[in-house]
Amino acid sequence: MFNNAVDHSGGTTITVQINKTAADAEMLMWDDGVGIFKKIQAAMGLLDERHAVLELAKGKFTTDPKRHSGEGIFFTSRMFDSFGIFSGGVFFSHEFGEPEDWISEVDQTRSGTAVWMKLYNHTARTTKKTFDQFTSDEDFTFNKTVVPVKLAKYGDDNLISRSQAKRLLARIELFKVVVLDFKEVPTIGQAFADEIFRVFANEHPDIQLVLVRANSEVKRMIE
Repeated sequence: MFNNAVDHSGGTTITVQINKTAADAEMLMWDDGVGIFKKIQAAMGLLDERHAVLELAKGKFTTDPKRHSGEGIFFTSRMFDSFGIFSGGVFFSHEFGEPEDWISEVDQTRSGTAVWMKLYNHTARTTKKTFDQFTSDEDFTFNKTVVPVKLAKYGDDNLISRSQAKRLLARIELFKVVVLDFKEVPTIGQAFADEIFRVFANEHPDIQLVLVRANSEVKRMIE
């Protein structure tokens, strides 16, 4: 995380605060740079900073591929018990035990990016166990991801269009197994479903799309 701030933030100062108790260890790090979500938005030509959260959730994204693999934030967020990024009024969070990430908007007047991490002292989780969840080959390549479908929508918007589906599917071809988590997605449109489960699936037969936590209404549109 510190290297990310050094290489990507464009800021001049990084502050690190560590607090350890008998139960856990917490680390807070913040910089005065451009902001992680704004930087991703500019690099990918996204319309909204919140689109950047979806790209982080997938993994394998970096604005500097010569020096970074794009795997750091993805795996770090899953190694800690709690992980959060605040930047530009957007909050990205992952909690251990929850398969999906989530996004919310917060009031933040300061510039830059703040990263918060917490790890319980007696966790049995190991780095190997974390990596193994997202590999499916004998060479242990990072080729599996979990995509929280709800991150493709904003507020009360419904996921109905092909453009929304294409936003969700961006860079998915980098993986062999893609778990689409439909938690908190009450319904989807026919065009959205068709773009993912017919058009994309036919164009990429080597990519396995796994559907999880979809309700009966979502399944009906897919079928």
